[in-house]
Amino acid sequence: MSAYEVLAVAKLSPLLAQPLSREFVVHERLHETDPARLAEVAPRIRAIVGGGESRVSRELIASLPALEMISIMGVGYDGVDVAAALERGIRVSHTPDVLNDDVADLALALMLSVSRRLVQADQFVRSGQWAQGPLPLARKFSGSRLGLVGIGRIGQAIAQRAQAFGLSVAYTARSARAGLPYHYLPTPAALAAEVDFLVVITPGGAATRHLINAEVLQALGPQGYLINVARGSVVDQDALLEALQEGVIAGAGLDVFANEPDVPQAFWSLPQVVLTPHIGSATGQTRQAMADLALANLRAHAAGQPLPTPVPECR
Repeated sequence: MSAYEVLAVAKLSPLLAQPLSREFVVHERLHETDPARLAEVAPRIRAIVGGGESRVSRELIASLPALEMISIMGVGYDGVDVAAALERGIRVSHTPDVLNDDVADLALALMLSVSRRLVQADQFVRSGQWAQGPLPLARKFSGSRLGLVGIGRIGQAIAQRAQAFGLSVAYTARSARAGLPYHYLPTPAALAAEVDFLVVITPGGAATRHLINAEVLQALGPQGYLINVARGSVVDQDALLEALQEGVIAGAGLDVFANEPDVPQAFWSLPQVVLTPHIGSATGQTRQAMADLALANLRAHAAGQPLPTPVPECR
């Protein structure tokens, strides 16, 4: 496969970059660093490799006449113009399922952190404030009401974990899912009005942009918490910031943001918010599994075999 040339459109994890460079000819982000060089090699580039946050535009796809596939190391691929790829018969793959546990674990960790004020408690001890008196009381987590915006595999994994804490579970999605024991509500606002924790775990993209808006946050109310482990684009970030500053909601746990890695400084000073740097799948074990699967998709296509995990639009 040494003659098979690919374009890396992101700074790839070493877990993927190293084996990739051993098996393929890799051109590193030429679309960003050296457009003239990209134009030279474009007729030979047969695949694009990127991460879940990568942008693969219609224009980039059109500039690569030999492009055959796009392999994304991530479950999300909303930055890929899949419609443009399909028009050319270009296959697109991603790495679902292998990160379900880690993202679900983080969602529960954020829920516990914001309700039990774990970050503040750590700072309370480190700063020596404990000697002056106890930390203010937190909120009980067990027995709360959980609402899931999205009920795919990760959403179901979150629900299973939540039930171990005695949480009731409800969800919203485009339609009710047969066979699930959880209560369905037709809109995010209707769901938010019925729960204590609203967890966002729906795909990004134009269809879900600002799905969580001021109306939804108002429905969640001053005792409710928003948790986002999906995509920053799903939440109206300005509306969320205003809701937190004005006490419209109790707090938030955020792993994703609108313009990563830029996070508005206004979030930094809010004590009722826990911020993490998009680490939903960031364990060594899971990132290795994701890298292995992204490479397996590329290998399969290069060998003329079916892709192990094509995106739904390519099945």
